[in-house]
Amino acid sequence: MATIVLQVPDERLVPKVKQACKMLMGVVSVKTEHPKTKSVEKFDITKTAAFKEALDDVKNGRVTRADSVDDMFKRILGEDYELHY
Repeated sequence: MATIVLQVPDERLVPKVKQACKMLMGVVSVKTEHPKTKSVEKFDITKTAAFKEALDDVKNGRVTRADSVDDMFKRILGEDYELHY
């Protein structure tokens, strides 16, 4: 099914454009969306697979704690790691 998007700058013409589109042969539906009122779905990180995997890691003790960023790098890269500031 193909979709055609029309932009109508004059809001007063929208009902007439919708009515005209409905009269065209083969048109199944006509919808109106206003950019100012169009709802945007809010992103919810708790629904992501990565978040659920992280919770599972915490639940099963697959976590590492570090006292600082420097400590974290030493744990990851080994004690021989030198900090260069």
